[in-house]
Amino acid sequence: MIKLEHISKQYGEQVALSDVSFSMQKGEIVGLLGVNGAGKSTLMKILSGIISPDNGQITFWDKDFFSDTLNIKRHTGYLSEDNPLYEDMYVKEYLKYVTGIYKVSKENISRVIEQTSLQNEYKKKIRNLSKGNRQRVGIAQALINDPLFLILDEATSGLDPNQRESLNNLFIEISKNKIILFSTHILQEVKEICSRFILLDKGKLVSNSIISEIESVETVFHTLTNEYNS
Repeated sequence: MIKLEHISKQYGEQVALSDVSFSMQKGEIVGLLGVNGAGKSTLMKILSGIISPDNGQITFWDKDFFSDTLNIKRHTGYLSEDNPLYEDMYVKEYLKYVTGIYKVSKENISRVIEQTSLQNEYKKKIRNLSKGNRQRVGIAQALINDPLFLILDEATSGLDPNQRESLNNLFIEISKNKIILFSTHILQEVKEICSRFILLDKGKLVSNSIISEIESVETVFHTLTNEYNS
């Protein structure tokens, strides 16, 4: 389990997160929703260990996140929204480079190439890939260490409907042994693959909803974001 308690973060006078608390369990895909500027990116950067909160506590499988951050990072995969890649590297070369960062077996490369359907792309330079295939390389690097916790920020951006369906099925399959935090602006995706969603607005957690227990994801989203932004 991953548990967040009273997480807050400010950038100068701007409040990015305010007293955010929730937990995530193994086997869950948790949707992370909110309008632009709601605090989603800040939350994901905190959970990936890139930045630290001003206040609050996080436990990762009963270990304190901030006293064991380096070890926890080894069990975390992260795809950021901008998906930074080394464009002059070949796909397989880049994935080999990432295995070195995580100190995991190079045998993982063939696994993630198959998982993300890059069999026809791995010999190409990243700069020559389509946007959709670049996105799949980003997902492959996030999976290279077989993480316990997978953070996906707009993972299906740039993918065609068939690619999106294929990867969403992959996320459902691998979630049985992982926790996945899935940030997206596509509410239909949340209904299709998530069991629960977290809704942030102006840095505050305004909904922590089990999808099967609500009438409509869209209604909750639009009602609460309009209410808090009015």
